[in-house]
Amino acid sequence: MSDWGWPGLLVHRCGGALAPENTLAGLGIAARLGCVAVEFDVMLSGDGVPVLIHDETLDRVAGRSGQVSRLAADELLATDVGRCFHPAFSGETIPGLEAALLRCRQLGLAANLEIKPAEGFEAETGRVVGRLLAAAPSAGLPPLLLSSFSAPALEAAALEMETLPRAFLATHFDARALATARRLACVSLNLGRRGLQAAHVAVVSDAGLRTLVYTVNSPEEARRLAGWGVSGVFSDRPELLLADGSLP
Repeated sequence: MSDWGWPGLLVHRCGGALAPENTLAGLGIAARLGCVAVEFDVMLSGDGVPVLIHDETLDRVAGRSGQVSRLAADELLATDVGRCFHPAFSGETIPGLEAALLRCRQLGLAANLEIKPAEGFEAETGRVVGRLLAAAPSAGLPPLLLSSFSAPALEAAALEMETLPRAFLATHFDARALATARRLACVSLNLGRRGLQAAHVAVVSDAGLRTLVYTVNSPEEARRLAGWGVSGVFSDRPELLLADGSLP
């Protein structure tokens, strides 16, 4: 664990490349590998229930049409997203946020919950997620870090549960992204790996924030980023980074 209480490796979308993304199966695989932290995406169903999914449609993960923001939670929660990944995962369905948090708690996994609103639902998604977390017994929640590319989503979530640590997401470093992270009282600026430089990490650190980087799949790159002072990386290949043993 690092000196800020989070490990240097977070498994991208629950299980990385080893499981259908954003599923309970992925959480199980991450835990069996010995990982202690994961990341997953949360979007609202058409009837306002937070579920784990990255895309606004079901096409890629389920091989069928359907707009997440227009479908009821019951239909989404019954949607098979395992079969398209591999027949061995057939029957693995989209989980609800509450089920994912419970499984993380049971498995001893910390979670970076990325608020991933469908277009036009930014503040509402943040508000619903924040209220759900605020209403949950503190003993029932795993260690959490909230993140989003959407400043309105993070702001809305913070109004409901101010004490949860937050991170602003950006595809690349620039002054605007850093200013947004500071305005939102974030503890971390989460950045894409492409174009990232050691000087960027130093600027973020000088501003009093951590840097987490996505999506890092080679041990060599992970070692280089650690040398720059990056606090952690998101990876689709956690087994490779764990075997290397170079992350904090």
